[in-house]
Amino acid sequence: MIVTRNARADDVPLLVAIGIAAWAQAAAGVTDLAALRENALLAFRRFLVDHWLQVTVAEQSGVIAGWGAREALDDEITDLWVDPGRQGAGVGGALLGALEADIAAAGHDAVRLQTHARNEAAVRFFRNRDYQVHWLSVAWSARLDRDIESIGLRRWLRQERTDGYGPGGF
Repeated sequence: MIVTRNARADDVPLLVAIGIAAWAQAAAGVTDLAALRENALLAFRRFLVDHWLQVTVAEQSGVIAGWGAREALDDEITDLWVDPGRQGAGVGGALLGALEADIAAAGHDAVRLQTHARNEAAVRFFRNRDYQVHWLSVAWSARLDRDIESIGLRRWLRQERTDGYGPGGF
């Protein structure tokens, strides 16, 4: 059984480990993992120490299996990381559902997120859950010394009204 809950400060070391393992899996073949691993580790640690209150954790059989975050507590999911050994078992779906419920409860009509455009597994995961491509971008990364392709995805949480003309009626 998968249960979601708010993160606690003492979860941070395990959340960092899950984040770095999932990042390494997603970035394999896209970047030089060895060159960026220490920077990624520091970034995960800094983010989680500073923002653990904005993090939702998924536990599977009492063990933390993944986490997601809404850094600004708005309509954007900024992080969704699942332990590579537990992917495909519903952990990501449970996290996504919990984050979407929080976004809907905050009164937002849609969920936004972004990922690396070549992260085919992530793009497929979100597309299979009714997320649609909202934008594509290519930006130069000095750290990686190359262009990085990003994809923005969006999913509407509420149906648009159809009792008037145009989107949302009037």
